[in-house]
Amino acid sequence: MVDSRTIEEGAAIRRRRECATCGRRFTTAETSVLLVAKRSGVVEPFSRAKVATGVRKACQGRPVSDDDLALLAQRVEDALRAEGHAEIPAMEVGLAILSPLRELDEVAYLRFASVYRSFDTLEDFEAEIALLRAEGDATGEEPTALTAAVINDQRAR
Repeated sequence: MVDSRTIEEGAAIRRRRECATCGRRFTTAETSVLLVAKRSGVVEPFSRAKVATGVRKACQGRPVSDDDLALLAQRVEDALRAEGHAEIPAMEVGLAILSPLRELDEVAYLRFASVYRSFDTLEDFEAEIALLRAEGDATGEEPTALTAAVINDQRAR
């Protein structure tokens, strides 16, 4: 092998090789496929577009751009690939979305988490908000108007 480098944002490796017999050089591209196993048993390739589409509804009416969603989808894919598994359960994709979405927008995070974690009552929201506030207090972040925004959002539904 002569040279090797990642391409396509780390999803593939380009290699320059040399034939041991004739000495000619050639290029190969090796790609890794990240597969998602759904609860139904169906296995399909990971899709950043599906991640962005799935999160878009939670971000509706929030100051989140399509570029923000594309970056979030990239971060989710990078985190999943870093685990080193070729096939991951769909539940892991959802879990990988939560942290970057929380950093992007806390209200969108709560909306997504409410569906993903099946919040049934206002107490479920309040418990998650209390957790967010406790973690924010631990990091020294200023409290937000999160409680009112989430409760008003829930009442509007």
